[in-house]
Amino acid sequence: MKAYRLQESGAAGLVCAEESIPVPGAGEVLVRLGAASINSRDLGILAGFYPNKRGVIPLSDGAGTVEAVGPGVQGFAAGDAVVGCFYADWQAGPATAGNHAASLGCEHDGVLAEHICLPATALVHKPVSLDFAEAATLPCAALTAWSALFTEGNLRPGQHVLVQGTGGVATFAMQFARMAGAEVTVISGSDEKLERARTLGATHVVNYRETTDWGSRVQEITGGRGVDLVVELGGADTLAQSMRCVAVGGHISVIGVLSGLEAKISVPDMLFRHIRLCGITVGHREDFLAMNRAIDLHGIQPVIDTRFGFDEAALAYEALPRGQHFGKLVIEV
Repeated sequence: MKAYRLQESGAAGLVCAEESIPVPGAGEVLVRLGAASINSRDLGILAGFYPNKRGVIPLSDGAGTVEAVGPGVQGFAAGDAVVGCFYADWQAGPATAGNHAASLGCEHDGVLAEHICLPATALVHKPVSLDFAEAATLPCAALTAWSALFTEGNLRPGQHVLVQGTGGVATFAMQFARMAGAEVTVISGSDEKLERARTLGATHVVNYRETTDWGSRVQEITGGRGVDLVVELGGADTLAQSMRCVAVGGHISVIGVLSGLEAKISVPDMLFRHIRLCGITVGHREDFLAMNRAIDLHGIQPVIDTRFGFDEAALAYEALPRGQHFGKLVIEV
């Protein structure tokens, strides 16, 4: 089989080579990959900003077909269509120091290979309504959006959600929020992307390049009340405005650091307006199963911007930081 590995930091470190197909051990499942998708954190891993092991197979998100199962595996059989979980050890419940300490494509080998072996606990069955490329977008981006809105954000019908940007997490957040009957405001620096966001159900759109004080504009949109929940993806340059435009008692799900790692915020604002800030790092397998049921039930279709071939993986790494995509970038195996 062919597999990519990160032999050193930087673009030159992404190397593809022939390897032996792994043999599943006790509790493991051998999967023939159909597709993988790339996330922003994969750029950080490539650059050496994460504590990944040398020679790790990159990327956390992939879907494929079970070819064999090891001793003791229940619930999966050859021929099953499956999707990998971002965290192999986080089965359910709140995050702990141990259950989300190791992820695919960083501490553990990921999915940018023709075959992978994963613990059965790190797999779920693929939504029947999706193809492998669509299913490969789910483990990180979709589950992060789901956790931000429902698991931690407790989103209810009729509430108002602010979504930052139009990348993978953002597009899933738009779709899931509309599925739940929420009103959605989207900010982006591209009018073209904002118009596409309307097709996913965005009720209001704001171009943050033209309206730099977008927090005040969002307050105007909501009649001065503010939004109930913010899907915070920007980090340093956006968190302060997110706090200004969230409602009293509102929730900010902090996910991304696209504009920087450190943000200055007003502590009195957080105290006196009862703002809840919650960090989100993807989610657990039980939520993944619930999300997949909702995807099939409501006909949610992941938004894929570009599908690359397996031998074009380096091009996906180059395309992601340009920020020209709407939705996800997928590598078909």
